[in-house]
Amino acid sequence: MIVANDIKKGMMIKLDGELYMVVDFQHLTPGNKPAMIQAKLKSLRVGNIITNRFRSTERIEDVYLDHREMEYLYNDGENYCLMDSDTLEQIFVTKEILGDAVNYMPHNCKVRVTFYEGRPTAVELPSAVILKVTETAPGVKGDTVTNVFKPATLETGLVIKVPLFINTGDTVKVDTRTGEFLSRA
Repeated sequence: MIVANDIKKGMMIKLDGELYMVVDFQHLTPGNKPAMIQAKLKSLRVGNIITNRFRSTERIEDVYLDHREMEYLYNDGENYCLMDSDTLEQIFVTKEILGDAVNYMPHNCKVRVTFYEGRPTAVELPSAVILKVTETAPGVKGDTVTNVFKPATLETGLVIKVPLFINTGDTVKVDTRTGEFLSRA
C-alpha cells in the first residue's frame, strides 16, 4: 500500500478490485480544506478514463507488474499466440487485450507484454513497425507537384495513406502511435 501523495504518472494501482494506470495527476490544496490528489486513471479492463480524488493521506493499493519481451507467432481465429523470447513458453492472448495493436503486429514481431498475477493485461508495441503493402492503386509519376496520398492495405489488414510512389509489394515503416506512414523501408 502507498500513500496517495506517492502517485506518479504511469504507475499502476488497484481501485475497487480493478487495475488502473495513472495517466495524469494533480496535487490540490483548496483554501482551508485538506490537501487532495486528483488523478486521471485509465482502466486496463475497459480502456476508459476516469477522474478520481484521493485524500493526500489515503492509502492506495500499489500493483506489481511483470514485463516480458515476447514474439508474435500466429492467430488461431480468436486468440493470438505469443512466445517468450527467453523461456520459449507460449501463451494465448485475446483480441480484447491486444486492442489496436493487432493492426501493427506482423508475424515474428517483438512486443512487450505486461503481466499481473501471471495473466497478460497489456501489450506495448515498438514506436514503429515495418509492414508489407498488399494492395494499393498504382501511382503515376508526375501526377502532381504537391504531396498527395493514396490508400494502401498492409499485410495485417490495416489501411493507411501512403505517397503515390509506393506500390504493391513495397515495405513501409508505420508509426504505431498515430498509424501514419513514416518512410519506405
